[in-house]
Amino acid sequence: MSSANPEFTPRAIILGLIIGCLLCFTNLYFGLQTGWISMMSLQSAIIGFLISKLLAVPITPQETVVVQSTAVATGTMPLTAGFVGIIPALSLLDEQKDGSRALTLTWTSAVGWSCAIAYFGVFMSPPIRKRVIVDEQLAFPSGTATAQVISVLHNMPLANPRQPPGHGYRPLAIQDEEPSPPVDLVDDSEDPETEINEVVKNNAWSTLAWSFLVSGMLALVAYFFPVIFALPLFGGYLARHWLWTFTPSLSYVGQGIIMGFPTTLSMNLGMLVGWGFLSPLSKYYNWAPGPVGDMTTGARGWILWTSLAIMSSDCLVALIPVTWESAKRLVVGRRVDGDGTGHDSEVETNDRLVPTRWVLWGIGCSTTAGILIVWLIFRREGIKPWATLLSFVLGTLLSILGVRALGETDLNPVSGLGKISQLLFAVIQPGNVVANIIAGGVAEAGAQQAGDLMQDLKTGHLIQASPRAQFYGQLIGSTVSIPVTVTAFVLYNKAYTIPGPTFPAPMAYVWLCLARLLRDGSLPEKSAVFMFSSAIVFAFISAFKTHASRRGLWYAKWIPSGVAFAIGFLNTPAFSLARLVGGIVEYIYHTSHSSGGKTGDIRLILIASGFVLGEGVTSVVCLVLRTLGVGIVSCWGCNFGMCGGCPS
Repeated sequence: MSSANPEFTPRAIILGLIIGCLLCFTNLYFGLQTGWISMMSLQSAIIGFLISKLLAVPITPQETVVVQSTAVATGTMPLTAGFVGIIPALSLLDEQKDGSRALTLTWTSAVGWSCAIAYFGVFMSPPIRKRVIVDEQLAFPSGTATAQVISVLHNMPLANPRQPPGHGYRPLAIQDEEPSPPVDLVDDSEDPETEINEVVKNNAWSTLAWSFLVSGMLALVAYFFPVIFALPLFGGYLARHWLWTFTPSLSYVGQGIIMGFPTTLSMNLGMLVGWGFLSPLSKYYNWAPGPVGDMTTGARGWILWTSLAIMSSDCLVALIPVTWESAKRLVVGRRVDGDGTGHDSEVETNDRLVPTRWVLWGIGCSTTAGILIVWLIFRREGIKPWATLLSFVLGTLLSILGVRALGETDLNPVSGLGKISQLLFAVIQPGNVVANIIAGGVAEAGAQQAGDLMQDLKTGHLIQASPRAQFYGQLIGSTVSIPVTVTAFVLYNKAYTIPGPTFPAPMAYVWLCLARLLRDGSLPEKSAVFMFSSAIVFAFISAFKTHASRRGLWYAKWIPSGVAFAIGFLNTPAFSLARLVGGIVEYIYHTSHSSGGKTGDIRLILIASGFVLGEGVTSVVCLVLRTLGVGIVSCWGCNFGMCGGCPS
């Protein structure tokens, strides 16, 4: 890092932490509701840039990258540390079914658990960066898209990744075969950078502010009048008995805009199959005799098994070509090194890189501390230190596969990677549900964190930001996020039942159901037939989609995504339908109003970000109100059969 152009600055870190803490609360809120969170990397960069405009001297492009890296490390901790899945799953344990009592972590224990897994992925990132970003130059479409936006905001070209720092910038030609970024950044206007700067200067704050306020106000009104977020759009009967409601939540509309139309379409196809066909089928034949929404005896719990099969099949098949190519590259790399023809393609100077000794000490210390902390917290439940060590080793291998898949397809198959770990530990430590869930969580945490941070490192590579500055930001963000995430979860858990009506935590049941299946082999009636058939079908679909994506075929994005399809099973129709609205908005804009170019793209990103953050921040206000005993104002709607179910 040159002192003439500092990158790791207090203002960059503070901005990143402020944005990251907002994202942390937001991701925890939405993750507990639906199991889906967003990195918000692109949005963090834009919001950080906007806030810096209020300063005497705006931040530099490289500082923007540090802001984004810090924010992402802070904001994604709810998923990395398992607070949207693993921790709620442990609270659902039943001694008769699982051989272990329910585990509810105290604030101190939850902080310890988070510390055990919060740093492993950060220390793994520098050597993985060297391989997949510098040497192989994988696409990482979201990271590339973020770099493009930062370059436009700061009126600078992207740097040639092969050109050492200090020799100036020259434009980087993005190859045509790379997957298209989620937001179209191509523009034919004569001076798009000037146009963007005018938009940012004149309209950006107002766009972000009104979308934030409208979403927040709607969420606050819905807190007092729950019927607003549970509209019986398809009639009272379907709402009351089959959970077919619609939530006009602008936050989920914003998520749909960010996801894009193809992903939301896959999600809603899954919703139609799961909630429109399999749910009534299981109820009609009495395979799921309980209430439809019951996760144990009802249709919602029954279709979860099919969702699990689809998710696992899709991720495993998608990893096959990545695993094969990784093995080939490893063999070829060794031959090249042995012949003496290998060369170092690193473009950064040593003072800007993370030293190897830091990486080795960091991995060693974080692993050792993680093993000790996990043993201290869960030792009574039978988790063995050697099993935790093995889960860290497995996490390293799975992280490499996940990062490579992310770099090529922009999808991190962490859900499938966690299931692989659970399958292996069913053999290594059979019959122990706690060990199965914890080991899977440790392995998934490394893969999740390494993948998210790699997108940021790709952005930094193209903007020529210091990898060491990003590393500092990631460490600080992860550290600050631990008490923030734990405190938020503890407060939510005191104010609401988790899992419960407001926060069903669907991913908790995915983890627990697979662990129980691997323990006793029991499945709900007839679910095995649908699990097997759907796994086979989506194995072929995933293979076809992977083949099309790797060849850059235009229709690849329209082939259903197995993970998104499965999420449509896990979430009630209300959430999937709201996301579909956002996906349709995004599609209509980019097909019918593309003349707006980058100007419109920036506005659309800001509107979606405001929608998501508005309800996310308001959820904190609602949490305070509920803690103080301030409840709903009216149950109107429920009295007349108009409300599909009061979440309060």
